[in-house]
Amino acid sequence: MTRATRVAAPLLLGLAVLVGWQLVVSVGGVDDYLLPSPLAIVAEMGEFLPTLLGSAGITGTNALVGLVLGTLVGILLALAASFSRTVDALAAPVVAALAVVPIVALAPVLNSMYGADSEFGRRAIAGLATFVPVFVNALRGFRQARPVHRDLMHVYAASRWQTTLRLTLPAARPFLFTGIRIASSLAVISALVAEYFGGPRGGLGGLISTSAASSAYPRAWAYVVGAIVLGLVFYVATALAERLADPMSSRPPRAGGTTSTTTQ
Repeated sequence: MTRATRVAAPLLLGLAVLVGWQLVVSVGGVDDYLLPSPLAIVAEMGEFLPTLLGSAGITGTNALVGLVLGTLVGILLALAASFSRTVDALAAPVVAALAVVPIVALAPVLNSMYGADSEFGRRAIAGLATFVPVFVNALRGFRQARPVHRDLMHVYAASRWQTTLRLTLPAARPFLFTGIRIASSLAVISALVAEYFGGPRGGLGGLISTSAASSAYPRAWAYVVGAIVLGLVFYVATALAERLADPMSSRPPRAGGTTSTTTQ
């Protein structure tokens, strides 16, 4: 499959879905509160574009802060757990508990604790959602270095920092970026959900809730589209960061294997 085909196929599929959606709503006479038409959603996006961009900036900032903080904490704790069995044993139940914390229940609690004018609760929730996948993937990645390679570093009298920098981190890089890619979407989703439950107004989540409550369903869907685009931006940005960090990962395998032989 050529690169042009890989790009054109999903675009054509998306266009077909939109056309079918528009026909179903127009011909079938579906009410807006059940399913607005794509044209109505696009019209609302154009009318409220400044508001949409501003609210996306607020939600994106909260998600980005949470993503950065959650990633840093997850990587550092995973690194400590890879060095120490005690830290690993202590961290495992905590991470398992954090993985099942319901955002819907935690968001109003944090918003009430830190006040209606603070964005801390939303950023903390985004950081919490980010932390778990980053920690799990990073910890597995830090354990990928082979014992023989570690023994070789020991023979060369490498310090723990040198071993981590030259061996552990490069071996863990694919796992780290996998965790960050997963966490990037979770950070956006968590920030959106947190905006439903109090705190400062203006984010995409709050505007979706307000528009739906006032029966402005096409407008609510317009903000949903904005949230989808924001999530895609985060995902694509992390994918590009991975490609820049390891250009070889994006190259397709050579036909016939990685080695070739010649006969004379």
